[in-house]
Amino acid sequence: MAWFSRSKENIAPDTKKKEDMPDGLWEKCPDCGEIINKKQLENNFFTCIKCDYHFRIGSEQYIKILLDKDSFKEMDRKMRSADPLEFEDTKRYKDRIDSTIKKTGLYDAVKTGTGKINSREVALGCMDFGFIGGSMGSVVGEKLARLAVKARKNKIPLIIISSSGGARMMEGALSLMQMAKTSGRLAELADAKIPYISILTDPTTGGTTASYAMLGDIIIAEPKALIGFAGPRVIKQTIGKDLPEGFQRSEFLLEHGFVDLISHRKDLKMNLSNILDILM
Repeated sequence: MAWFSRSKENIAPDTKKKEDMPDGLWEKCPDCGEIINKKQLENNFFTCIKCDYHFRIGSEQYIKILLDKDSFKEMDRKMRSADPLEFEDTKRYKDRIDSTIKKTGLYDAVKTGTGKINSREVALGCMDFGFIGGSMGSVVGEKLARLAVKARKNKIPLIIISSSGGARMMEGALSLMQMAKTSGRLAELADAKIPYISILTDPTTGGTTASYAMLGDIIIAEPKALIGFAGPRVIKQTIGKDLPEGFQRSEFLLEHGFVDLISHRKDLKMNLSNILDILM
């Protein structure tokens, strides 16, 4: 093989070039392969400057993009999951929670609180895919249920940004119960005629899609986001047929009436403000 016969002298120049490039300054677009400076990426709302691919971002970034500066007041910040089933797979669930908290600085997969969009007060819940795949466990359900109650009592619109792989298997049926709990709180919000806007990002799947993510009065999706219950591979294996092009992507769901609007991230705050002006 030619690779194994190469001398160190031949390899050295390439290595030198890599050493001269500081780590952490560049990102490669997963869609088109464009190399983007991180500062430029941030200034472009974490979307590709060439193909508009929307990078996955966390709750902290969404809060900065959507809410007026310094207006966010977080609720239930240190609420964290217990381990009622004493679950263990490749590692103990308790240890997984501890290590993820240390790694991400978050206590669970959703951040909730109140803030302002162009001076209008809103209740905002934003999920973080970086916390165990944005999975919905007891804490996610409880925090979102409390946020819906807060929105109803204060008579302010509710906005939830979803990014999730589904229910958290480590909590078993307790995680599935959150689907009913959050849906019940949203029904109370609807009875009080308080608007609820759901924003779907890549990915929004599983129990999250089967509950609060698809219950919005208005449902907005980011471009090309994966949205569905089971994944495309599982569906294809189940029905034994090829799936339509773009299946379970935002554009496909908009065409079939499951989504009301697809919004580029840079336009999201303006679109939310306009929608709230109409609804309120």
